[in-house]
Amino acid sequence: MARAISFYIMHSPTMPGLPPLIRLEAVSKTFPLPGGGSFNAVCPLSLDVAQGQIFGLIGKSGAGKSTLLRMINLLERPDSGRVMLDGQDLTRLSKRQLRMARQDIGMIFQQFNLLQNATVFDNVAFPLTLHGRFGKVELDARVHECLALVGLTDKTHHYPAQLSGGQKQRVAIARALAPRPKVLLCDEPTSALDAETTRSVLETLLDINRQLGVTIVIVTHELSVVHALCTRVAVLEQGQLVEQFDVDDHAGRRISVLGRELEQERRRAELLKAYDANIEERAASSREAV
Repeated sequence: MARAISFYIMHSPTMPGLPPLIRLEAVSKTFPLPGGGSFNAVCPLSLDVAQGQIFGLIGKSGAGKSTLLRMINLLERPDSGRVMLDGQDLTRLSKRQLRMARQDIGMIFQQFNLLQNATVFDNVAFPLTLHGRFGKVELDARVHECLALVGLTDKTHHYPAQLSGGQKQRVAIARALAPRPKVLLCDEPTSALDAETTRSVLETLLDINRQLGVTIVIVTHELSVVHALCTRVAVLEQGQLVEQFDVDDHAGRRISVLGRELEQERRRAELLKAYDANIEERAASSREAV
């Protein structure tokens, strides 16, 4: 059962008429099996993600959502098809060109993937030192800017072992943002966190989307996360794209089980919102009576 996350977000509108920032064209991925067979992780599918969207990929375990996400930055290279980022086909780039293109794509993971023997500062600085484009003053300024964005300027000299799960994830977000990416890929970023910490991380991601205009693609199995954060969602089943729709589109008929469950989640959240508003109204009336 999905965890309930009782807060409500006004989604940022996507600018109409813009070409997609990410375009997957007939991509597919098959993995060999030890017995000599093969597993179709992603069947040929096409998908567009508009600039400024928060795009959710949902599906049951093994549906292919994480594999599809990792195709966007070519951590998983598709067997067929094209991966377009801002009009550039990543599958046709040389290794050097791909390294440069990946600076436009940040990524955060479920288990944070922080350097345990490095401070928070050094973790966030790590991708900047790889490219060697920053002097010390500029690097220091950028690291502090990113830590301020995620609310962790007081943890600069701490080590990961000294941080909570939510703080670790915010460090990972700051690290992903350090090179100023256009896209942030999130692979189950809240599944290891409790509900209150999930709320904080999602609010951080929303702030990043609103303030910086970073396009976010997030894999999650938590429908409450989709409802709270995403503007559009795609449903995967057994490697196939079953349907996609705007989260705020309540008129369309959902053809997948998860699509229908997401609609139920929306209705439940609206009831909770109305209940909370009623409680607050009663409390205000009681204060006025006193």
